[in-house]
Amino acid sequence: MDLTRFRTGLGVALIGAFVSGCGFFGGSEDREPVETRPAQEIMDEIQEQRRPYRAQSSLFDFFRNRNDAGQVGAVNKYIWNAALETLDFLPVQSVDPFTGVITTGYGTPPGGGRAYRATILVNDPALDARSLNIALMTRSGPVSAATVRAVEDAILTRARQLRQQDSGF
Repeated sequence: MDLTRFRTGLGVALIGAFVSGCGFFGGSEDREPVETRPAQEIMDEIQEQRRPYRAQSSLFDFFRNRNDAGQVGAVNKYIWNAALETLDFLPVQSVDPFTGVITTGYGTPPGGGRAYRATILVNDPALDARSLNIALMTRSGPVSAATVRAVEDAILTRARQLRQQDSGF
């Protein structure tokens, strides 16, 4: 009988320790909130990691292929230019080629009566649909997914045309 009480007591103690370790009994009010780092600090860290530091140089460095030390992100130039050409009726408010973001103001397309605003993200160097993200808005709210898809298709088609012109096919 003493062994049964000992096992029961030990089992209750282990369950209590387990549950209290999980935060079942509260106590979460005493903890400090988790703080995240600002986005600018993270971007600065990424820039520092990508920047090649070379303490020594030689004559052969002249013949090596050097990457741009100031490059933060890579964007596809064809998609970038196609987005600017396709949405040229929208006034450009801000352009950041390092992050790949183009922000426009409200503008009306030729032959249309509704004003649109767009935010375009080109986030990959590949000439691919996954490299392009678009958010279209009207003054009354977001547009339909079919409209966004049609604008994305128009931009990707123009990007392929620009690539073909550039390669001389």
